[in-house]
Amino acid sequence: MSPTAALRIGNCSGFYGDRLSAMREMLEGGELDVLTGDYLAELTMLILGRDRMKDPTLGYARTFVRQAEDCLGVALERGVKIVSNAGGLNPAGLADKLREIAAAQGLSPRIAYVQGDDLMPRVGDLGIENALTANAYLGGFGIAAALGRGADVVVTGRVTDASVVVGPAVAHFGWSPDQYDELAGAMVAGHVIECGTQATGGNFSGFRSFRPDARPLGFPIAEVAADGSAVITKHPDTGGAVTRDTVTAQLVYEIVGPTYLGPDVSARLDTIELAEDGLDRVRVSGVRGEAPPESLKVCVNELGGFRNSVEFVLVGLDIDAKADWVRAQMEAALATRPPAAVEWSLARTEREDADTEEAASCRLRCSVKDPDANVVGRAFTGAAVELALASYPGFTLTAPPAPASPYGVYRAEYVDRADVQHTVVHADGRAEEIANPPGVTAWDGGPGSGSDIAEQVDAVAAQAPRDQVTRRLPLGTFVHSRSGDKGGDANVGLWVDRSEHAEERVAWLTKLVTPERVRELVPEAADLPVEVYPLPNLGAVNVVIRGLLGQGVAASTRFDPQAKALGEWLRSRHVSITEDLL
Repeated sequence: MSPTAALRIGNCSGFYGDRLSAMREMLEGGELDVLTGDYLAELTMLILGRDRMKDPTLGYARTFVRQAEDCLGVALERGVKIVSNAGGLNPAGLADKLREIAAAQGLSPRIAYVQGDDLMPRVGDLGIENALTANAYLGGFGIAAALGRGADVVVTGRVTDASVVVGPAVAHFGWSPDQYDELAGAMVAGHVIECGTQATGGNFSGFRSFRPDARPLGFPIAEVAADGSAVITKHPDTGGAVTRDTVTAQLVYEIVGPTYLGPDVSARLDTIELAEDGLDRVRVSGVRGEAPPESLKVCVNELGGFRNSVEFVLVGLDIDAKADWVRAQMEAALATRPPAAVEWSLARTEREDADTEEAASCRLRCSVKDPDANVVGRAFTGAAVELALASYPGFTLTAPPAPASPYGVYRAEYVDRADVQHTVVHADGRAEEIANPPGVTAWDGGPGSGSDIAEQVDAVAAQAPRDQVTRRLPLGTFVHSRSGDKGGDANVGLWVDRSEHAEERVAWLTKLVTPERVRELVPEAADLPVEVYPLPNLGAVNVVIRGLLGQGVAASTRFDPQAKALGEWLRSRHVSITEDLL
């Protein structure tokens, strides 16, 4: 195809466990040049690390193997390149497995893999301690090199989620490492489609607007142009929708400030322009890029210990007294050898004069952690079971006692680029080391994170109406949300429905959402650091609550450990809204 034509890059996976049929659906549903898949999250690296401990030949996403076995012939027939980070901790092993299944089908694809992200052999020299896994986030130029030498399939270890889009775009358009605006545009497009159907209506707070039906949501496509701009779309006649709001939802997902850092480029989120481009088509343009940071982020997982929990059902009257009694009994029973961490949570969901027993019930959860599995194993669950006939009336547990299970702890480390050997092993077996990009910079918050954003917010807020009648209504009356996790931190993107009163609503939201207000709306965050980053160009603010998820999803005992529903809770909280905004 012409190097000036738009490159159609599809996605068929947003996580390890996504819809197995999606690869075939994307290959057969319409025209594609490249099909990508994202299988790696921070938790996934821990899962793969445990797999590798049991069997050193594993460490990759096995569901990808099943998909490739079913679809590799279709991809080759249609001339679609496959690029995926499913290699996880063992991209070389995955490449070997793919060659094996291809040979069994009489196929001869050119398979390359990217490695160098796995720092475990050198963690001691790098000062990284207690690591089960330690993987640097690589960029897209290794992928580009593999495609440039004719690879049909490229599998990688821990590259950034957007790199599987950046790499094919670099290979197709021939961008150099200092074409920051083009790279930033592709990086933003990759960020939009990396989580699969989250860009086509999945987890979208405004889902009722596209009248969802029983059809599975279509996976997204980015039509990337030579200038880095892109149109986000999906195959025709698939479920869901692509609108400015569904794209915004993904743009504000799991970010921090206005400068979005990557190993190839730093993208300015405050420069993005969105426009409808027809049915299920949204154009993303105007993205400015800057030099990437001088260090690379490293995803480190370690074994944190063992955990367990029991959940008591409390029904009817005297809920608080029942909870106090059983809690005192459990604490006394565990006093001889108490777990290192004990957390109690009472969800008051009961209704007065309820017409069903379930509606009259609430749940009291006790979660424990300890370095010793025995402390939180039978010694813990047995203490709960022994109270069955000796505690509050109506004593019931929601599940049988379970053994202690190990949990992991995630943390981010940073290493100098010179300490990471980004390498691609081509289909012919030749290894090529990818040079570090020129002009990397120490990052101080980046343009857009300081006075210029503040000036934009002040200018918009100045337009806010004065002395208007207000009503107490849910924040979600005209505010959308998308939330998620980054290690132990929770991210919530909030943006307004701009179909009416757009400027006024943006001004209201940017004025309303402050760290103090977030702490009021989320009482769990009362003593936690809260950061708020306005993105007026998207009609949005991004909120980061540091430490809300403790030591990360694998260790969190929170009711919603990945903060996926935190935004929906925020939308349900009541705030004062002036009537002219409704």
